[in-house]
Amino acid sequence: MRNWDVREDCEVRQILDRIADKWSLLIIALLDERSMRFTELRREVDGISQRMLARTLRHLERDGLVERTVHPVVPPRVDYALTPLGASLHSTIKALVDWTERHQAEIIAARDAYDARAASAETSSADAGAGGAEAAPIGR
Repeated sequence: MRNWDVREDCEVRQILDRIADKWSLLIIALLDERSMRFTELRREVDGISQRMLARTLRHLERDGLVERTVHPVVPPRVDYALTPLGASLHSTIKALVDWTERHQAEIIAARDAYDARAASAETSSADAGAGGAEAAPIGR
């Protein structure tokens, strides 16, 4: 019996999809240190567009992980901070990052070995087809 519900409409799957995307993970990690303004987050999160940052922050706020505070000043100032729920998620994310850092050399070695096998298989496949005979179309 499965422990995981893999249906697309599963609430747990939808939440995991949201919190496990690369932008959410980075934003949660940054906000663990302190509250930040939108422009600060945009500067710190390399490669994120303004639209994607706004969308990700809205989703995190909707899920109760991030709190948005609007200060009544001119020009308006908006700060983002982790809620207690978001802070509890950060400790889980930190465990994942720590695991990745501990095992990155093994993962890189596995990738290199896989890439070497794949390149070898492509070369073997190309050599086998170089005999002049063309492969027959599939289904004939």
